Amino acid sequence: MPLYEYQCMRCSTEFEVKRSLDDESAITCPKCQGKGQRMFSPVPIIFKGPGFYTTDNRKDGSTP
Repeated sequence: MPLYEYQCMRCSTEFEVKRSLDDESAITCPKCQGKGQRMFSPVPIIFKGPGFYTTDNRKDGSTP
């Protein structure tokens, strides 16, 4: 089951909840029982090593 991040709209507490993709029930804050709003954050993508793009700096004549 995925882990989602939520923020309480009343007290601004951030918390995590494990729930299935089909679950649409309301999320309540564990601190004040306020309504939780799902937070979205970008997923980091890290490319390591040479040769991911044709514009990379490669030595001429070398094999990837």
